[in-house]
Amino acid sequence: MRILFLFLDGVGLGADNPAVNPLARAEMPNLQNLLGGQRLFAEAPIETQRATLLPLDARLGVSGLPQSASGQATLLTGINIPSQLGYHYGPKPNPPLAEYLRNGNIFNSLLNKGKKAALVNAYPPRYFAGVDSGRRLYSAIPLAVTSAGISLKTSADLHAGEAISADFTAQSWHTHLNLADTPVISAAGAGRRLARLAGKSDFSLFEYWLSDYAGHHQDMHAACALLETFDQVFGSLLDAWDDQAGLILITSDHGNLEDLSTRRHTFNPVPALLVGAPELRSSFVRLAMGAAERRSHEVISADPSQNLKEASLNLSDIAPAILGFLG
Repeated sequence: MRILFLFLDGVGLGADNPAVNPLARAEMPNLQNLLGGQRLFAEAPIETQRATLLPLDARLGVSGLPQSASGQATLLTGINIPSQLGYHYGPKPNPPLAEYLRNGNIFNSLLNKGKKAALVNAYPPRYFAGVDSGRRLYSAIPLAVTSAGISLKTSADLHAGEAISADFTAQSWHTHLNLADTPVISAAGAGRRLARLAGKSDFSLFEYWLSDYAGHHQDMHAACALLETFDQVFGSLLDAWDDQAGLILITSDHGNLEDLSTRRHTFNPVPALLVGAPELRSSFVRLAMGAAERRSHEVISADPSQNLKEASLNLSDIAPAILGFLG
């Protein structure tokens, strides 16, 4: 079994309002077909032949707007870090938050179990130069990866087809980074590459932070274009994915993109979208609900369909479910 975790930064479950929600306006046929014609709205949960969509609470019982560093760290550790600290924090980890990531996360937990884990994002030379000089701090995900002793992928990995650029196609490496020798691929090619790279590890993660940037910029046209590119990548990934071999997991750290009426984050729940064989999805949901039961002492029904109706999952339930699913 394997998991490909597509992390979409700043994507919540908002209202069916195309005036402010690009998820209600963008043409995303692959995602809609997967969800039986529905879109990513607050009407979750949704169950189809190939997918399960659940809402996740990103507020975590702590006042204030959810933030990137504490939300991502909670996803990566299974610890309700805002509750532990008493506040949400971001965008980059502060020292107390960084200590949680260094002391244990999905990546080093899997490595300790003899599993293979990878972050498939490629980072350009200027990123490493900024980190080495101290001008740039790691965000939560690369901090978790490097704390586990895993090297971040470089431009050499991207050239070799062993990594994915943040924009999927690497066009931005030409237009924004002036790295003209970088191979550009199609959105469909990026989806196929994600599936191939996921086949090399028990757990693979791709961080798509451009969605959070689009939300903060409040540019509806740019947000729709970004989502439509993502949908092309996703459609190709779905075509290449073996549902019996594992799960695709898509989730986020907080809401943002789904409400362009504000530049700030939102209180909306975030999606937990699972793609794979029904029995694998049910197994993951049971593990997540088990984590929620231990967390809140709720009684969990033996009927998975009833669990979907009563789901009260939050970000801290994802890491335990991933680790349990992968043994």
